[in-house]
Amino acid sequence: MQTMPAHAAHHDDHEIETLEEFDAVVSARGSLAGFRVQAVDLTDRTRELLTTGAAGAVFLGCPMREDAAAKVRAEGALVFPPLPDLPFDPYRGHVYTPDELFASLADGYEATPDARAYAWLQRTKADRDVYASTLRALHDDAVSDALDELLSGARVVGVMGGHAMRRGTTEYEGAARLGRELARTGLTVATGGGPGAMEAANLGAYLAPYGDEELGDALRLLAKAPGFTPSVTDWAAAAFEVRERLPRGGRSVGIPTWFYGHEPPNPFASHIAKYFSNATREDGLLARCTAGVVFLPGAAGTVQEVFDNATPNYYESRGEPTPMVLVNRAHWTERLPVWPLLQSLARERSMEARIALVDRIEEAPEALKRLLG
Repeated sequence: MQTMPAHAAHHDDHEIETLEEFDAVVSARGSLAGFRVQAVDLTDRTRELLTTGAAGAVFLGCPMREDAAAKVRAEGALVFPPLPDLPFDPYRGHVYTPDELFASLADGYEATPDARAYAWLQRTKADRDVYASTLRALHDDAVSDALDELLSGARVVGVMGGHAMRRGTTEYEGAARLGRELARTGLTVATGGGPGAMEAANLGAYLAPYGDEELGDALRLLAKAPGFTPSVTDWAAAAFEVRERLPRGGRSVGIPTWFYGHEPPNPFASHIAKYFSNATREDGLLARCTAGVVFLPGAAGTVQEVFDNATPNYYESRGEPTPMVLVNRAHWTERLPVWPLLQSLARERSMEARIALVDRIEEAPEALKRLLG
């Protein structure tokens, strides 16, 4: 069974991200000096704020009463106020959950925080508003920090592939079985977090505690809404129906972006690190795949990911090269001849022993295991 470290166990000792952590610090230290309090509602902690030193503290998006805010400011604390009119929290201390991003789905996808954040991005990008770009950068940095905390100590395997793979196909089932098998070996499955091959791999990890019968039931139910067009609402609702019927889902990570706003995140990743900046997201996704990456057939985005991953392997800029397994020989040698170029790059370098091409998706886990040694 796949494991993932608990979120709060690994963050910086001077970060406070929950009320429980706030109370523990106040009780144990009697001072908030030097601490960073991130997106914690402190409206019910006025007495503590008024009686506890806060010199050098930073409060990021923490609701508090004005007298408490004035007191900590007077002591030299920095207070970044909450921004309630935004459809997202730029100071958030945790990655997203599917329930959070898809809240209000019953009113249509357009009503969800995910769709509203994309609409906000489109408006502010068109305005070239420096304030908005600062908020996007703050948000993405907070998400990266939360993702690092979440994955600390985890062995992460990436599964990359195109969004065009549809539910109800043998390819989709194969990708789901791949995600399930990888999760069952104790690896944390990470994907680009979108539809298609990415969703299938997250689905497989979600169904790691379940058998073939439940997998078959889930695949049949999902096939009723095979793609996120024409209706994201129906596509997402089918996924939540599977989650409701099979609630003991395994954990995995999706790392999508609002840059591709037409692609919704898939609801099977238990943890979703969604970014405004696609460049930050791409680099962060691949850098965190410490146990290697499996590349399923895809188009331009997946080709980009292959070489985004190959570059640090080639230069060994992240240390020892990580495994790369390409699936589907015809796709990667004929339709998009990525494999010959990858082989040429790897020749006589240490990454040469860390790349593999397999024909069938069922061969990928064994190839990955072999490359990991």
